[in-house]
Amino acid sequence: MLRTAALHAAQSLLAVSLLVSAGFTMDQAHARGPVWSQAEATVAVRDLPAQGRRAYALILQGGPFTHGKDGVVFGNRERLLPRERRGYYREYTVDTPGARDRGARRIVCGGLQPRMPDACWYTSDHYASFKRIVQ
Repeated sequence: MLRTAALHAAQSLLAVSLLVSAGFTMDQAHARGPVWSQAEATVAVRDLPAQGRRAYALILQGGPFTHGKDGVVFGNRERLLPRERRGYYREYTVDTPGARDRGARRIVCGGLQPRMPDACWYTSDHYASFKRIVQ
């Protein structure tokens, strides 16, 4: 039993060490769930797929959008984006050629004015990971 407790303690210490070496502070490493870091991946608008560039342009002009769920509140349940109050984030579909449904690609934007977002992120894997969109 003592050996099992020591093993669990060593595993926890290793996990925290890996997070700290990846740039997280000790408080962030101990916090529940992922913590957004400004060092996360980015994607330039020009490097988005063509459908992503079109969706991004539509977001900035306020539509019109082709999917009924475009512009709905994104809850950030995955906690991969910076923590903000409910209603701050909105999600938009990035069409996937050949998909029979909305597909897995989205742009999520945060801000008080949907046409003038503070920041937007692209996900190609249905919220499993995000890249901040930069000019």
